[in-house]
Amino acid sequence: MPHTPRRDDTRCKRNLHVTQMTFSKLLGGLAALGLAASPIALQAQTANGANTLNIPDNVVLLGENDPNVRSATAVVNGSVITGTDVDHRTALLVAASDGELPPEELERVRMQVLRNLIDETLQIQEAAAQEVEVAQEQVNQRYQQLAAQNFGTNPTAMDQYLVGIGSSPASLKRQIRGELAWQNLLRRNISPFINVSEEEVREEMARMEASKGTEEFRLGEIYLSATPESSAAVQQNASQIVDQLRQGGSFVAYARQFSEASTAAVGGDLGFVRLAQLPAELSSQAAQMQPGELRGPIPIPGGFSILYLIDKRQVLSADPRDAMLSLKQISIGFAPGVTQEAASARVEQFTQAVQSMRGCGDAETVASSIGADVVVNELRARALPEQLQASMLALQVGQTTPPFGSIADGVRVLMLCGRDDPEEVGGLKFEEVMAQKEEERIQKRAQRYLRDLRNDAFIEYN
Repeated sequence: MPHTPRRDDTRCKRNLHVTQMTFSKLLGGLAALGLAASPIALQAQTANGANTLNIPDNVVLLGENDPNVRSATAVVNGSVITGTDVDHRTALLVAASDGELPPEELERVRMQVLRNLIDETLQIQEAAAQEVEVAQEQVNQRYQQLAAQNFGTNPTAMDQYLVGIGSSPASLKRQIRGELAWQNLLRRNISPFINVSEEEVREEMARMEASKGTEEFRLGEIYLSATPESSAAVQQNASQIVDQLRQGGSFVAYARQFSEASTAAVGGDLGFVRLAQLPAELSSQAAQMQPGELRGPIPIPGGFSILYLIDKRQVLSADPRDAMLSLKQISIGFAPGVTQEAASARVEQFTQAVQSMRGCGDAETVASSIGADVVVNELRARALPEQLQASMLALQVGQTTPPFGSIADGVRVLMLCGRDDPEEVGGLKFEEVMAQKEEERIQKRAQRYLRDLRNDAFIEYN
């Protein structure tokens, strides 16, 4: 590709998303960065390339070949990927799942991690060949950002955590280096040559205006391709993934490692889509889902999909869940070994005290009289658990939710002390729609770029 001067362009920059202190959230932040992805274009989902190869229906293998028996190491154009590299990267995914993975699941994860590491190595090599450098200072800065976001004022705690789960800071830094190298390469070799006409943007804006008020769904998807011959095995594999997700596995992490759709790079996030944009098999399922719900495996042409509804909203309409709430959380805890009778009496005392409060100004005084704690916070309604959102939005200032919690976690109520409703959504912004369409084309070109690198690579497996 021709060399052109590097330009700064906001449409090519991705934000580092702030996450919570669980490592599954850290993986979510990494997915937002698109680290170590191995995307396959969505357009390829329904393709059946085997038909063009003239492969006979009854295939007779002339030798034994079990790819799962070989050790998970490889040499990519002379660069070695060691078993330790695979172990450390696998540990990141295992940490995002609640509980240990079964042996067969762990083996599948290791094979996918190896494929990801091969892609990452190809990206780093291509950047070096094109003299697109990534300074160690950039890598360290991004690593420190992640550490500070997830471990607060003690960034070195992430080093300790990574070592504790069987990974390493070096493994995560290599992943960051691969992403930065690929971003810089796309910014120089692809982004300057992407063109979207004004007519295309205005047509898209007209379509969105026509859909105003209809529902759109923010979906996560894990897509697994299948042929008629492999359908049963792929469906079984998808069912096992669903089981792991239901047991607490990170959807983002599994999407990045297993999904064969282009959205694997962003943890399977399709963004907000309207039902008409989805295949009929998926739209019928999404229409019945509530935020936080998981469904699958769903048979679709070319394979199976697993859907996770992240959120839903009305197109170009203000969402009540975007209201900014001023809250006071009033809570009590319980001593270890407390009896059920004593706990019930404590909850009854707490409930009566809360009911006696005369608005937010009285909260601290009453809470102090019964040994309760008060925490003040401001957040959007959508940030609350799904079960609390509707009840919070129905409250008037000074009212509280019913008590909720447990003996182990403590019992609490939320008191509404202020609410700023979202402003009505204004007109579409031409620049935002333009940037979105440009980004879509950049990603499609990036997928082809990576496929070309794979096709030209010399890879030896040990």
